[in-house]
Amino acid sequence: MLPQEIIRAKREGEVLPSDAIRFMVEGLTSGAVSEGQVAAFAMAIFFRGMSRDEAVALTLAMRDSGSVLDWSHLDGPVVDKHSTGGVGDNVSLMLAPAVAACGVYVPMISGRGLGHTGGTLDKFDAIPGYKSQPDLDLFRQVVRDCGTAVIGQTADLAPADKRLYAIRDVTATVESIPLITASILSKKLAAGLQGLVLDVKTGTGAFMASHADARALAKSLVEVANGAGVRTTALITDMNEPLASAAGNALEVRNAVHYLTDAARDARLHEITVALGAEMLITAGRADGVSAARDRIETAITSGRAAEVFGRMVAGLGGPTDFVERVDDYLPKATVVRDVLAEGEGHVSAIDTRAVGISVIELGGGRRVASDPIDLSVGFSHLAGLGTRLDANTPLARIHARSDADADRVSELLRAAYRLGDKPEPAATVYERVDG
Repeated sequence: MLPQEIIRAKREGEVLPSDAIRFMVEGLTSGAVSEGQVAAFAMAIFFRGMSRDEAVALTLAMRDSGSVLDWSHLDGPVVDKHSTGGVGDNVSLMLAPAVAACGVYVPMISGRGLGHTGGTLDKFDAIPGYKSQPDLDLFRQVVRDCGTAVIGQTADLAPADKRLYAIRDVTATVESIPLITASILSKKLAAGLQGLVLDVKTGTGAFMASHADARALAKSLVEVANGAGVRTTALITDMNEPLASAAGNALEVRNAVHYLTDAARDARLHEITVALGAEMLITAGRADGVSAARDRIETAITSGRAAEVFGRMVAGLGGPTDFVERVDDYLPKATVVRDVLAEGEGHVSAIDTRAVGISVIELGGGRRVASDPIDLSVGFSHLAGLGTRLDANTPLARIHARSDADADRVSELLRAAYRLGDKPEPAATVYERVDG
């Protein structure tokens, strides 16, 4: 087979046979297919799409490009969660230990920032010593001992996806349902899961801004995952404003620790965390009904058990043993920290959440190209949410920047992302559930 002929066929809208898809994935892994050809293949899929069978074939080929974990030695169910990405979406940091505290194993394979969204793995990189890409033996040990471990793709897990993920980020091919489906599920299936819950975002900060597109992605993910033998459901959730009141890697870690220790807890963030946790417990067979599942997750969080699991996981993966207790001593801090004042007066009536995410990248907290280093300290804290009353003397956020010049420039970008006007009606946090 010739890569260019497979690219041409997809460019012309043909349905690719599974052996052609597997050939391209094997070339991705070995390097036999060039970066230009990978980019062209991704662009052809972006414009022409894939049938359900093609998406299944792509997912399975990417899963099989490396090791597939086996958790049969564990004494409980193995379930995970994945978010399609947003701004201020640090849910995984609280959710994984909370679910683990309820007796469910959560081996979480996470990614780095993609487009305007932050990556869970980048957040954990802000913790000194934390091994975000350990060998599989350490990963297994921490999952066994703590109930959860949040890591990135190792060289052994879905290596084809790791290469494709980086190329998609810099070639404007992120927002493709079959590519997103295969990317998410190849990692999750390689993790040897029994169940999976998906958080599919919709709104101004989501890759799928429209509800219809988010539903299409949720259905694709649920259909492909269930077709591969993993019990999967999805929640479609709101991303019309940053989910946490922080955006930026170290700042979101601090926000998560404050959440777990009850120092501060954002209401919308809590609602999403509890909803996803309840869905995971139901999927794992650890709760009878939504009400009982929510109660168990709430108790795991408010009792401090989730914080204790988080601390042990951080230590198990090489971080400080007292990280939870001394979070402010360990996280990197920006050189310039100051408030961004609102212009005008009124309630926050709309937020261009994608622009908030882009502003973090402008500060150096994200990547323009895949090889870019990032500044883990920069971003925003104290972000005002929809409905907040502001005036010219009221901060809409606190900016954390490397220089005064960066702070001046990006403050203007952030102000432009906020619209003031009449107080909006409260929005839902969870719109619907998709069940395969």
